[in-house]
Amino acid sequence: MTDSFDLAVVGSGILGLAHALAAARRGLRVVVIDRDQKANGASIRNFGLVVVTGQEPGPSRRLAERSREIWLEMANEAGIEILHRGKLIAAQRPEALALLETFKCGEHGGECKLLTAREALAQQQGLDEKAIIGGLYSPFELRVESLEVLPRLASFLAEKHDVIFRTGVSVTEVAPPFVETSAGRLHAEKVVVCPGDDFSSLYPELIARHGVQRCKLQMLRLADPGFRLQSAVMSDLSLLRYGGFAALPEARALRAKLSEERGAALANGVHLIVAQSADGSLVVGDSHHYGLTLDPFGSEAVDQLILDEFKTLFGKVPNVLARWTGYYASAKNAVLRDAPHGDVRLVIVTSGTGASTGFGLGEETISELFGQ
Repeated sequence: MTDSFDLAVVGSGILGLAHALAAARRGLRVVVIDRDQKANGASIRNFGLVVVTGQEPGPSRRLAERSREIWLEMANEAGIEILHRGKLIAAQRPEALALLETFKCGEHGGECKLLTAREALAQQQGLDEKAIIGGLYSPFELRVESLEVLPRLASFLAEKHDVIFRTGVSVTEVAPPFVETSAGRLHAEKVVVCPGDDFSSLYPELIARHGVQRCKLQMLRLADPGFRLQSAVMSDLSLLRYGGFAALPEARALRAKLSEERGAALANGVHLIVAQSADGSLVVGDSHHYGLTLDPFGSEAVDQLILDEFKTLFGKVPNVLARWTGYYASAKNAVLRDAPHGDVRLVIVTSGTGASTGFGLGEETISELFGQ
């Protein structure tokens, strides 16, 4: 590997591809290096849901808005299918509805729509009328199939922008203008390292200083329920997982109510997102457990908490087709972005929002490295 590049990107998850895209659009010569033959981490194990409404106001919201724009551009340019748009937060408790009403009146609620119970049920077939007292519809969210999108994006970058991919290759040292790998040395003027939840291969001490740990999640795929989702669906528990909702004063009353009624779900970081694939099956999750080293085992009890929440909203649970665990980097701040060298950026999304904010983050990093 003796080629010379303007930029080397370490990691081919969604964040690595986002940086490669931002650089390639500038006409830069880019190489993407990954130790695996294909992406198999958090980027393909989550919902493929680009979430805007509910992101914490400020940088996270701004990055999500810009990332959504780029996803729509990629839908046209790379042939990525948007499976459904928007999201319905189905309120089950008065405390949740009060929170949604406050959000609607705030800075980012203007384009969302408050729904009565009847309107929510009319909008989404399959919801249990006994469970719903109202809701909020956001038009911004996009759902893509992660398993298909990552390879499609990589192919687009290679075919349209001549991005080079070196897979099955480990990076052992970054010392611009050289990158040492298991397949030899390559030359790159600048380097972006997007290691996901690999905290030990490159810059382990720097990552440790940022207090990064892992988050383990559990998810399921359910059989086609016999109806189509008009949008992603979330429940009351979801409102405590997103900073744009959880920071509102009304969240305190909702948390207290959920602690009484769904204490085990809160203790296991469970909330509900339901998204649908092209074949009709449902992607459902998830839970959240934190630590530096987490076991690889799924808990049937935790899966049941997720399915219980699904049953509360939809009345019955289709057959489970698949179960899996995922892992992502987590820290107090939403993003870790550091400069271990003037020509190197270490970038990790530490909030589980790579699909939602990664494209915007990639643009910002490349602008910082190469200038406006």
